[in-house]
Amino acid sequence: MATSFSTPLRSLHLFPASKTHLPNSSSFFPLSSKPGFSTFKVNYLQRSHISTGFKQLNRFTVKASMATKQENKKEVEVFNTEEDLAASLAKYTADLSDKIIKERGFFTVVVSGGSLVKSLRKLTEPPYIDSIDWSKWHVFWVDERVVPKDHVDSNYKLAFDTFLCRVPILPGNVYAINDALSAEAAADDYETCLKHLINNGVIDKSQQTGFPKFDLMLMGMGPDGHVASLFPGHPLLKENQKWVTHILDSPKPPPERISFTLPVINSSAYVALVVCGAGKADVVTKALGKGESSDLLPVELVSPEGELKWFLDKEAASKL
Repeated sequence: MATSFSTPLRSLHLFPASKTHLPNSSSFFPLSSKPGFSTFKVNYLQRSHISTGFKQLNRFTVKASMATKQENKKEVEVFNTEEDLAASLAKYTADLSDKIIKERGFFTVVVSGGSLVKSLRKLTEPPYIDSIDWSKWHVFWVDERVVPKDHVDSNYKLAFDTFLCRVPILPGNVYAINDALSAEAAADDYETCLKHLINNGVIDKSQQTGFPKFDLMLMGMGPDGHVASLFPGHPLLKENQKWVTHILDSPKPPPERISFTLPVINSSAYVALVVCGAGKADVVTKALGKGESSDLLPVELVSPEGELKWFLDKEAASKL
């Protein structure tokens, strides 16, 4: 069962990957050549195991950094177990996949590393494994460690082993970084790939910002409030020109990474933030407007053009 924090959000979709072999270092992109603040009033609702309705507990304010002057829609949902969360995330993703494929013929999905990928597992099971049009999926990474694709730290390897190898996404629609390049060159190469796909009509383009407009961005959050490879206090949080940037001094190993910038993240049509565990409860509380610190964490700067939905387990939401 889930606890909902209301403000309306349209249904959403997720994405799996393809049954393919781990590519070698030369398998990069499938190319021919290689703000201000906005305040939202939301109701904190809770449903017990024996109740069929919701009981209002209290009202609080959620603050979000806005990429544009237009208010975005925000919803927070809390689940009793991670299993319940994964089931809801799968339906949310599958519904959005159907909707967007009907609208534009493609479904562009961005994933992060970490525990998020595990939460996608329900997409690899019936009914979604059979009902989703996987041939229309295009999968990207919001960040990646600059290591070989078969390295234990690779976000690609994690996604492949956990998710992509279990779903029939076309191999050419899975966009890993070129791990033969330096961090800076890999970031530039990935940005070139995105521009190519915008020109081909695969990735949408934001009419507001001119940045890529991905259909769905699925992200986790670190205990320090970082998203992608954008860490608290790091200069990359202020990058507003590049689409893909690189970092050589990540506070978490490995130090060399590439990452989408905040303007790209915030140009998305849908963003799902998936957060589990008591170790992240303090940051969740701050991000949803109940913390006392005025210093904004990276996760507080996530404010997409479209709609933002938080998927929390009860431990992550325990201090709300």
